Amino acid sequence: MRRLVFMIWKELLELRQDKRMLPIVFVAPVLQLIVLGYAATTDVKNVPMVVADADRSTASRELIRTFDRSPYFSVGSVVTSVNQITPFLEDGRAWIALSIPSGYGQQIGSGATAAIQFIADGTDANSTGIALGYAQNLVGAYAQDLLAARLPGGRLPGGLQAEVRVWFNPQLESRFFMIPGVLAILLIVMTIVLASMGIVREKELGTLEQLNVTPLRRWQLVVGKLLPYGLIGVIDIFLVVGVARFWFEVPLLGSFWLLFGLSLVFLLSTLGLGLFVSTISENQQQAMMTAVFFFLTPMIYLSGFVFPIENMPAVIQPVTYAIPLTYYLIIVRGIFLKGSGFDILWPQAAALALLGVIIVTLSALRFSKKLM
Repeated sequence: MRRLVFMIWKELLELRQDKRMLPIVFVAPVLQLIVLGYAATTDVKNVPMVVADADRSTASRELIRTFDRSPYFSVGSVVTSVNQITPFLEDGRAWIALSIPSGYGQQIGSGATAAIQFIADGTDANSTGIALGYAQNLVGAYAQDLLAARLPGGRLPGGLQAEVRVWFNPQLESRFFMIPGVLAILLIVMTIVLASMGIVREKELGTLEQLNVTPLRRWQLVVGKLLPYGLIGVIDIFLVVGVARFWFEVPLLGSFWLLFGLSLVFLLSTLGLGLFVSTISENQQQAMMTAVFFFLTPMIYLSGFVFPIENMPAVIQPVTYAIPLTYYLIIVRGIFLKGSGFDILWPQAAALALLGVIIVTLSALRFSKKLM
C-alpha cells in the first residue's frame, strides 16, 4: 500500500510542478461551463423581423405592434412592398418577413378572413422552424382576441379549451436540459485527455520503463497513474455542479450525493478510456487528437447530448448503448430536473458500472501487455 501511496503522491507532485496545468485542471472547467451554458441553447428569442406593410392601416399597425411587443421577435424595419424584403433576408438583417397585403384592415373591419404571409430564411432550419412556430401561435392568439372582441360579452361560443401543463421544466428553458449534459462532457475532457496525456508523458520522458523495473505491481502502477486524475474529476464535479446550481440556477431536485456517487462510476469508464488511449499513442499530441476525434466527438454525437437517439437511424441506435455517456446523461438530467432516485436510475447505473469494469479491465490488460 505504501508503494501505491508514493506512486499517487509522485503524480500529484508532477501536476503541481506544471504551472500551466493547474489553470487547465481547475479554472478551465468553470470557464467552459459558463461559456457553454450561455451558448448551448436552442431557445430562439428576439428574432429579427422585417415587415412589408402594403396596407398602412390602423389594423396592420396593431398587428405589427403585437409582434414587436413579443419577446420572440424584434421588428427592425417596415417597408411597403414584398419586393423590398429580399435584401434584408439576404444579408441577415432579418430572419423572417411578415407581408401584410393591401386591404387587410378593411377585411378585418368587416369580419372577413384576412390572409397574411410569412417569408423565412431557411439557412438555419431548426431556428427558423421554431420562429415560425412562435409566429403562427402569436397570430392564432391575436385572431382569437379579435374574434372575442366582436362577440357579446367577449366570449367565444362553445369550442374546446385545452389546458397544458409542463412537468420537470415548466419554463421550457433549454439551458436546464443542456447544462447538466455539459457536466458530463467536461468530465470526459478532463479525465480522458489528461489521463492519457499524463501516461504518455512518462513514455516521452523515458520514466515509464524505469517504473516498470521498480517493485511496483502492475495494478499498483495502473491505479497510481489513474487515481490522481480521478481526484481531479472529483474536484471538477463539485466546481461544475456549484456553477450550474448557483450561477445558472439550474434546479437540483434530486440527491447531490446520488449524483456524486454515480459520477464516480462514470469516471471509472472515462479513466479507463484514458488508459486505453495512452496504450495506442506515442506522444502527447497524438493522445490528445485520438481522445478528441475517436472518443469525445463520437460520444457527443451518439449519446443523446444534442440529438435524440430515437431520431437516429435504426442501424446506429444499438451503437449508442455501448457508450457510457448515454447512460450518464440520463442519470444527470434525471437527478437535476426530475429528482429521480436510485430506484428509477438503477438500470442506467448498472449499465454504467458494467461498462466501466469492462473498459478498465481491458485497458489495464493492454497497458500491462505494452509494458512487457
